[in-house]
Amino acid sequence: MEVIIADGLSTDNTRQEIHLFQQAHPDLAVRIVDNPQRIIPAGLNQALAAAEGDIIVRLDAHSMPRDDYVQRCVAAIEAELGDNVGGLWEIQPGSDTWQGRSIASAAAHPLGVGDARYRVGGHAQEVDTVPFGAYHRSLIARVGNYDESLLTNEDYEFNTRIRQSGGRIWFDPAIKSKYIARNDIRSLAQQYWRYGYWKMRMLKRFPSAFRWRQLAGVFVISFPFLAIMGIWFWWARWLLAIEIAVYLLALILAGLKLAIKQRDLALIWGVPLAIATMHFSWGTAFIWSMISN
Repeated sequence: MEVIIADGLSTDNTRQEIHLFQQAHPDLAVRIVDNPQRIIPAGLNQALAAAEGDIIVRLDAHSMPRDDYVQRCVAAIEAELGDNVGGLWEIQPGSDTWQGRSIASAAAHPLGVGDARYRVGGHAQEVDTVPFGAYHRSLIARVGNYDESLLTNEDYEFNTRIRQSGGRIWFDPAIKSKYIARNDIRSLAQQYWRYGYWKMRMLKRFPSAFRWRQLAGVFVISFPFLAIMGIWFWWARWLLAIEIAVYLLALILAGLKLAIKQRDLALIWGVPLAIATMHFSWGTAFIWSMISN
């Protein structure tokens, strides 16, 4: 087995830590490839170009695989369960603060992320996307490399091409990795702005890849739309009031339920704030990407 690390010309101690790891594990082949563009799809393509094995197992920063991660990925590929296989994120707080804990809880809640199985869990099944992924090297020759024109959502776009070519994306909850969530509301908003903006760019190429959980854009625009319509129409004012009330109630119930389950009082207000940040950052960026490109 060979480990290839694509490094975006980091200026911290990343390379020193890699060298220390190499010295501690001399029997494991570890190589570093430069990613001068410093974007995820470019780094992935650099690593793929350097890879020599038949089965590719991708892992990204902000994640830590379980000890049996590679073993289970390879087993699923060899069993031909899917052309690209992946598993469940065990989402961990980026910081032990009320914001960090709230964001981690929100990032795994259906109200925040819909039916994304790799976040909310479920039984082994065919899905539309998985995090990271493991696949035969021949898949790249069939569907092409990661799209370097997308600064994010490159994995979903890659999986869309796999599905359109007749391939299957397989989710196995036994394939687990820890994902470190953002540590504050501001960085969460920035993250979901990028997600929403680049999701629309991707959907313009593949409209059939749209999923109901991506209706946040429509949801966000309904608030100012109804507010403007409410200037002239009473029914718009009523719809806006009902929409706000139902939304706030759903957020509060989600926060309350998680606070009781995890015995963390801060989640009562933290989870609603995090989910609303996810919705409005994603949805606003989605709409902006639609009208600005």
